[in-house]
Amino acid sequence: MERRKQPPLVESSACLCRVDAGLKTVAGAKKFVPGSKLCIQPSIKASIHPSKLKAARGDRSRSQSPLLPGLPDDLAIACLIRVPRAEHRKLRLVCKRWHRLLAGNYFYSLRKSLGIAEEWIYVIKRDRDGRISWDAFDPVYQLWHPLPPVPGEYSEALGFGCAVLSGCHLYLFGGKDPHKGSMRRVIFYSARTNKWHRAPDMLRRRHFFGSCVINNCLYVAGGESEGVHRFLRSAEVYDPNKNRWSFISDMSTAMVPFIGVVYEGKWFLKGLGSQRQVLSEVYVPETGNWYPAFDGMVSGWRNPSVCLNGQLYALDCKDGCRLRVYDGATDSWSKHIDSKMHLGSSRALEAAALIPLNGKLCIVRNNMSITVVDVAGKNSRDSEDQCWETIAGKGHLKTFVTNLWSNIAGRNRLKSHIIHCQVLQA
Repeated sequence: MERRKQPPLVESSACLCRVDAGLKTVAGAKKFVPGSKLCIQPSIKASIHPSKLKAARGDRSRSQSPLLPGLPDDLAIACLIRVPRAEHRKLRLVCKRWHRLLAGNYFYSLRKSLGIAEEWIYVIKRDRDGRISWDAFDPVYQLWHPLPPVPGEYSEALGFGCAVLSGCHLYLFGGKDPHKGSMRRVIFYSARTNKWHRAPDMLRRRHFFGSCVINNCLYVAGGESEGVHRFLRSAEVYDPNKNRWSFISDMSTAMVPFIGVVYEGKWFLKGLGSQRQVLSEVYVPETGNWYPAFDGMVSGWRNPSVCLNGQLYALDCKDGCRLRVYDGATDSWSKHIDSKMHLGSSRALEAAALIPLNGKLCIVRNNMSITVVDVAGKNSRDSEDQCWETIAGKGHLKTFVTNLWSNIAGRNRLKSHIIHCQVLQA
C-alpha cells in the first residue's frame, strides 16, 4: 500500500498537541509552553499520543470510521474548520475523533491561516463583594457565552495584570491576594481548549503594576509590594518561546502606573510616584532603556487608550461616546470622533475599556454594553455618526432611565464593574 503523504508543517505560535497532558503540574508547565514549536497535522486515530500509535497502526486506520461519512479526512477537516466558533463546543461532543481534532493545534492553525478565525471579547469584572467573574461575547451572533471559573487564587485578587499572547492565550499575573499579599503567580487561559494552565512565576511579587505586549513578549514594570521598598522600580519580561522571565533595566523612579500604551513600538507609562507626584516614562525595547516622557502625547493622554493601525486613540468623555485622536504632526490631541449621542455620566454607562476588534475600535462599558467605531469609515465618505454601532446592550434608553433614577435616589453603587477586557482569537 502506498504510504500516506504527510501534510506540510503549519506555522503556529501555540502548539497544544502535547500541552494539555503536560500542564497538569507545575513541572509540566516548565516543559510545555505555548509559542515555541511548529506543529504538524495530528493523526486522528484512537489516541493522539505517538507512543500508543506504534503497534498495529495500519490495522486501526483501516477499521476506524471517517470524520465525515463519504469524505476523506482532509476534505472533512476543510468542512469542519468553517463551522462558526460558537458551535465548537458542540462539535467536541460528537465523537472522540472530533474532540481530538478540536483539542489539537492543527485545527485552529488552519482557521487562522485561511483568515476565518473569529475574535471574541473577554470581559473580567468584579462584583460589589470583591469576587471576580468573566464572560465572553461573540460579536457575530451577538451572544454572551459561559466560561470556566477563574482559578481560586484570582477569585478575589486585586491589582493583577491581564494580557494576551499568541492571539489565543489570556494571561493573568501578579496581583494581591487578600489573605497572602502580593503574588508572583502566572496562569493563562487557552481560547482553543477552553482550559486554564500554569506558567512560570514572575521574578518579583507585585500588584497595581503596568504591563504590555511587544513582539509577543509580556512586559511588566513598577507597582507595589509588601516590605520596606513598597514602590517598585524593577521591570521584567516573559518570553513564551524561552518559557522564562528575565529582568530588564529599572525605571528611573519607582512608580505605580495607572495608564499605559504601546505606540510606535515604544511602551509609554504614566503613574504616581512615592510622593504621589505624576510621573511619565517610555521604554524603548531596541535600546532596553527607559527615558522621561514630557511631550504633548503624554500631557493630553487619558485612560483608556489604544493604538490601532499606527494611530493612537483615547476616550474624551466618561460614557465613551467621543474619541480623541493623537496628531503626531502637531504633537497634540486635536482631532475628535464624536457619536453625537451621549448617554450621560452614570457609573454603569462609564466606558471601562477601549480595544481593537476586527480592525475597528470597540468601547466596552460597565453595564456590558458594547459599541464599535469604524475609524476607517470615519476617514472615508461615511458621515461621522454612521461609523458608530452598538452590538451589545441595545436599548440604552431603559438603562439610562434606570441609572438616572438611581442617581437621584442616591443608589449609584454598581453591581459589578469591569477591570480588564481583551480580545482572543480562535
